Amino acid sequence: MKAIAQTLSLGFFIDENVFSASECEHLLDNLASASFHRGRAGARHLMSHPKVRTVASDPRMLRIACLSLGENALPYRATLFDKSGAANWSVVWHQDTALPLQTQFDLPDWGPWSRKEGIIYAHAPSWALSRIVALRLHLDTSTAENGPLRILPGTHAYGVMSDSDVSALACSRPHLDCVVGRGGVMAMYPLLVHSSGKARSDSPRRVLHIEYANSLLLAPGLQLAVA
Repeated sequence: MKAIAQTLSLGFFIDENVFSASECEHLLDNLASASFHRGRAGARHLMSHPKVRTVASDPRMLRIACLSLGENALPYRATLFDKSGAANWSVVWHQDTALPLQTQFDLPDWGPWSRKEGIIYAHAPSWALSRIVALRLHLDTSTAENGPLRILPGTHAYGVMSDSDVSALACSRPHLDCVVGRGGVMAMYPLLVHSSGKARSDSPRRVLHIEYANSLLLAPGLQLAVA
């Protein structure tokens, strides 16, 4: 527990061997046979998928999420990232600041607004994002060769930054490659600065990325959408 608390102070931690290889394979089979929209990088808005909801509410996932958020952890959004030699892509250094919301409103520090596949999104202020954690269930082993997540440890504590500040920060300090075994789970706060390079091998890197909040109601009249 002490080691987890120490890495959480850096904005992330990794818990290996949470799910078995057979559980990962079973989930992949379920996702492969499901009828949802897939983009080049994977698929978003998967909380409607029964198997994804089951995984999101699994006691092992909730335990990890509660270590990050406290007593309550409610899953509200799920995304599948699917990277391989055939579907290869990179992501620049950034923070995850957009949240899905039930309604649009006019409050300081919220926005710009957008709509993705029918879901309303807004870029959120630091106080709202501090109530969120993402759990990344690795359905394949993530290695240095298949485009792992890269992070700048501790940067979640800097609050919401401009794109130029994020870019300058990434140029000024070393990064960490997050290599995780199959069935391992990485927890990370959304304001942790991160990126992803292109894969240098054909080995797939499929990750089920599930986000949790300590409450879906962030403030009166301000509620997260389940997506």
